[in-house]
Amino acid sequence: MNYKVTYAIDSLDTKPLIKTFESEYEAVEWLENEVQERMDYVVQHSPYTISEEEYQEIEEYEYQLVRIEEI
Repeated sequence: MNYKVTYAIDSLDTKPLIKTFESEYEAVEWLENEVQERMDYVVQHSPYTISEEEYQEIEEYEYQLVRIEEI
C-alpha cells in the first residue's frame, strides 16, 4: 500500500507539497523531518525568543497543515 502526504504552507495554500511513499514509516519519517525543518526556520528567523508553549503551538499548527492518505 502506498501513502500520499499533502503538506501545505498555510491553510490557503492552493499548491501544497505532495509526496508519495511506499510505506507509512517512510511517509511519517519524511513528514517529521519536514515539520522540524519548518519549525527550525521559524525559530531561527524570529526576532524574539520563542517559549516552550509557543514552540508547541507552532508544531500543532504545522501538523494541522498535513494530510496523509492511503492510496
